[in-house]
Amino acid sequence: MIEENARVVAVEGEVAWVEAERKSACGSCEAKGGCGTGSLSQVFGTRSNRMRVLNTVGAAPGDTVVIGIEESALVRGSVAVYLVPLLALLAGGVFGEHMAGQLSIAVQVGGVVGGLGGLGVGLLWLRGYTHRIAGDPRFQPVTLKRLAPVFPIVELKG
Repeated sequence: MIEENARVVAVEGEVAWVEAERKSACGSCEAKGGCGTGSLSQVFGTRSNRMRVLNTVGAAPGDTVVIGIEESALVRGSVAVYLVPLLALLAGGVFGEHMAGQLSIAVQVGGVVGGLGGLGVGLLWLRGYTHRIAGDPRFQPVTLKRLAPVFPIVELKG
């Protein structure tokens, strides 16, 4: 399970909207002085990502929670987003080059057109895949636990 701390900003039924601050490993890297990524993170600063999670601990807005997602879901998602469209692009390019000779067009033109077609097919497949897994709880991040507030809330009377 991959875990991250986040702050709950809204609750809608069994779903919570949380914000987690983007983190960069640049602060601990020894090459941070000459690294472009480190320089960009200093220029753009830290931003928070808002995401939808299953609220399994009954968190309320303002709570700090630990959210998590299964490693296998992250790996499957990464393969679907990055590898499938890339392989479809390459397969389409090879197919386009092969068909260029039979269609009497330049091999490069066939490769480019075939590659773009393959990329389009890969992206269409990705769209269908994301719609299929959208409701699957195995692919959803969940709240794992609520953390104690940093500053205790004191109620003043009087």
